[in-house]
Amino acid sequence: MAFQVELSAQATQDIEEHYVWIQERSPAAAEKWFNGIMIAIDTLKDFPERCSKIPEQDSFTQEVRHFIYQKHRIIFTVQNSIVYILAVRHTARKPLENEDLEEVLEN
Repeated sequence: MAFQVELSAQATQDIEEHYVWIQERSPAAAEKWFNGIMIAIDTLKDFPERCSKIPEQDSFTQEVRHFIYQKHRIIFTVQNSIVYILAVRHTARKPLENEDLEEVLEN
């Protein structure tokens, strides 16, 4: 079963911010990173449950999973046949808290 993949406004903003940060240092690396993360996100349409639940799962009432791409976490939830990309965070950031995704999970 193929899932539909949808990016939240927060995830889109996260991707844009990471892209700009990388581009300021290396335009070629930014293009490569962007293309790679979009391919990684696209793979979630096939068997997203292969990805583990986030370590912070106990802080959330909804099941939240993540897929690691290079040094970034693609954070998502699955509802019916849709994979909702909630956020994209660098792995070095502090652990997620409920308020980090509260607004996205409400929509």
